[in-house]
Amino acid sequence: MANTVQMEAPASVKPTKATFMKRFTRDFLLNKYLYLMMVPVIAYYAVFHYAPMYGAVIAFKDYTPMKGILGSEWVGLAHFKDFFGSYYFWRILKNTVVISLYSLCFEFPAPIILAILINEVRHQVFKRVVQSITYMPYFISMIVICGMINDFTNADGIINTLLTYFGYDGHAMLQKPELFRTIYIVSEIWQKIGWESIIYIAALMSIDQEQYEAARMDGANRWKQIVHITLPGIMPTIAIMFILRMGNLLNVGFEKIILLYNPVTYETADVISSFVYRKGLLEFGWSYSSAVGLFNSVINLALLITANYVSRKVNESSLW
Repeated sequence: MANTVQMEAPASVKPTKATFMKRFTRDFLLNKYLYLMMVPVIAYYAVFHYAPMYGAVIAFKDYTPMKGILGSEWVGLAHFKDFFGSYYFWRILKNTVVISLYSLCFEFPAPIILAILINEVRHQVFKRVVQSITYMPYFISMIVICGMINDFTNADGIINTLLTYFGYDGHAMLQKPELFRTIYIVSEIWQKIGWESIIYIAALMSIDQEQYEAARMDGANRWKQIVHITLPGIMPTIAIMFILRMGNLLNVGFEKIILLYNPVTYETADVISSFVYRKGLLEFGWSYSSAVGLFNSVINLALLITANYVSRKVNESSLW
């Protein structure tokens, strides 16, 4: 009987994990032109967004231009304490939160509704006309927009002229604190609804049309198709846009507010951003305004992280 020699199987060689630099070098060589296209974007954010963050240190100093950032006296949390204890703190915080919530409740759903309505339209010419008309206000200068709002809401403006037929007193609407928030939100919807609907229209185009055909064969009407197909199909996009909106919830656009408000409407119109503008640029309170702005940024960061966490737990859609 022949002797058989059993050969030992060679031990399996464990693959070594490539280091980060090796993987980055390999990916860079494969996509060098894409990396080259990223350079201007990275440079923009580095120069205009990250480098200026160093200046936030003046919120903890009594900053004067003659002494500079490093030479100014350190005062710690003094400016934050002054802001939290001031008469204006609760007023501007309330106004900011109320206007932001109004925007979230009315302005945020508006482009979603418009996108769904446009998607349901079958007449292509009418669809293009609606899209063009709703896009136009977004490309008008903010100063022109605010001038139009002032003209429309003046005592002799077109809106007051129409409302006088229904018993309105005809006074300038922007002089009434109780009407400022309504005017602001309505004008925001009018200005941005068309532009913000573009991303939702793009999301609607990615939905598989066979799902609608199957639903029609099962007897589903247009409303049921929207509820069970359209909305779930664009829900990841809605979640991402909602997270981004929450991250800027308290950043109420101060440009429009500054152009529309006046001392009569400070009670309901003055927000954190407009308060920072007045204190920082008009009253030269650089350190105080920086403290207020830093407080606002911290709150926005907390809201962004919270919204991202909740979205990831609820529908598995998140930024990270």
